[in-house]
Amino acid sequence: MAEIDRPARRAGRPRTTVLTRDLIAHAALGLLDESGAEGFTMARLAQALRVRPSALYNHVDGKEDVIAAVRELVSDRIDVSAFASQPWDAAMIAWAHSYRVAFAAHPPTIALLATLPLTGALRTMHMYDTVVTAMVRAGWPEPEVLPTIVAVESFILGSALDAIAPGDMFDPSGAEEEVPAFAAAYRARGVGLGATPPADAAFEVGLTALVEGLRARYALLARSSPSA
Repeated sequence: MAEIDRPARRAGRPRTTVLTRDLIAHAALGLLDESGAEGFTMARLAQALRVRPSALYNHVDGKEDVIAAVRELVSDRIDVSAFASQPWDAAMIAWAHSYRVAFAAHPPTIALLATLPLTGALRTMHMYDTVVTAMVRAGWPEPEVLPTIVAVESFILGSALDAIAPGDMFDPSGAEEEVPAFAAAYRARGVGLGATPPADAAFEVGLTALVEGLRARYALLARSSPSA
């Protein structure tokens, strides 16, 4: 297991703090990348940091708190700046690209973070607050905002997993006569994409369709609004 590059802790009470919540989170993210959620334990995290497990609890409340800190690390890399200056749909596209990159870099976190509550991840909540504020300001009805965000996130997270899948995972070689339409579509995709990774092309197709659908829904909601 890769260890964090830091001096080993000497015996006795240290003169200065050698651990921080962010340092623990970085080590935890590395451990998740290496071993997956099933291999992540507080004991292994302490081993990676070369401290006793009890030392971790001076900085985090437990495993759930560590996961919250990991969530913050990943979400810190999601750029929401476009929501301050661009229309909601353009900002959503920029956000989706940044979101996908952040999670594709750490695939084991996808299933883990997608199924756990946000409790303790204040910086992540601030990220969502920025998105929600911009959408409400743009005229999205408040009850529609979170379902819309979750729908977009579901697509992004699936695309982040697709980004690490083999480019030839749909290759029907050896079965072309059994599935001729599928085989022809696979060949055509290869010709059409050129050097573009299949996952990137699929992401752009899906994101375009999703945002176009959201634009249509936004217009419909605006027309049906009592104040319209």
